[in-house]
Amino acid sequence: MAREHGAESPAAPLVVERLSHAFGARQALSDVSLSVGQGDFTVLLGLNGAGKTTLFALITGLYHSRKGAIRVFGHDLQNDAQAALRRMGVVFQQATLDLDLTIEQNLFYHAALHGMPRSTAMARIDEELERVGLAARRRERVRLLSGGQRRRVELARALIHNPSLLLLDEPTVGLDMASRQFLLDHVRGLCAKEGLGVLWATHLIDEAGADARIVILHQGRVRAAGERAEILARAGETSLKAAFDRLIAEDATARDGARP
Repeated sequence: MAREHGAESPAAPLVVERLSHAFGARQALSDVSLSVGQGDFTVLLGLNGAGKTTLFALITGLYHSRKGAIRVFGHDLQNDAQAALRRMGVVFQQATLDLDLTIEQNLFYHAALHGMPRSTAMARIDEELERVGLAARRRERVRLLSGGQRRRVELARALIHNPSLLLLDEPTVGLDMASRQFLLDHVRGLCAKEGLGVLWATHLIDEAGADARIVILHQGRVRAAGERAEILARAGETSLKAAFDRLIAEDATARDGARP
């Protein structure tokens, strides 16, 4: 069951506090704070280059930052990375499946990395492939699958070890409408039925449905966060696209005004 918004639990699936990160002189993230609660479908909405992928790299431990904190179910990523990473599943923007292995082999490899006994892994693979409609194709090589089917395999893989937090970075890029809708419906269903906490990064405004919490990220800064109604009220608009455009424009104006 989804949490009540407002009060923040120390055991929330994800808490990011005042996180900053730079690549040399270029500031990629500045003082970013957000949270994902149990059962939340949280959409990280931003244009390409907003900092979404950098944020995901920090949350998943691919990058490290000395400024700010990341906690997964209360486990600080810097001090207790193994416990934090064990609780999350990830679908990266770039495909990471081995094309020359079968669907089943890709999933068994992931299960082995998490130390799952083979019998347990088999049961979980059966379950997840059934849920994404690929059980009958489990022994086919991944290179024979369409882009949408590969994404389904990546989603199944991310869920094999029963994570309680799922991160998806631009998961629908390049997919047709039917494949996009399947992924959205499936992940939203996991939030509603199983209490999975989800952070879904996208530049596509229509992927932030009525049930989503929304975090608008622009040029490495959070411009607004909250329920759809809160975002609309903050921007004084009646549609999410208009609100997004206004908040981005306000940010650009503020930055121009701050320049000497």
